[in-house]
Amino acid sequence: MPFFGLQKQLGIDVDSWLLRQSMPQPYGQAAACHAFEREWVECGHGLGQTRARRECQLEYEDFMECMKQTKLAKRLQTILEQRDKLIKEGKYTPPDYHMGKEEPRP
Repeated sequence: MPFFGLQKQLGIDVDSWLLRQSMPQPYGQAAACHAFEREWVECGHGLGQTRARRECQLEYEDFMECMKQTKLAKRLQTILEQRDKLIKEGKYTPPDYHMGKEEPRP
């Protein structure tokens, strides 16, 4: 364990890339994706890397979605494309406050 002692002495943490949410957080509150990371780590604990990748794939995908929000961004892009299509066809007119045409406030 002298390697870990060296990390502490130098003020670095090699494992921080793996357990981002489990690190001490400001104000002592849990991070947003802490629960997803905990599920992923608990699922893969003691299985080994190869087996954990196969058996804990759902937990890992949930954790990565919480961190990166790629599915959410894709869904939002699809919604905006559909809205633009409806505007071009003339089937939808956005409200004035979405177009920046509302009356100025005092």
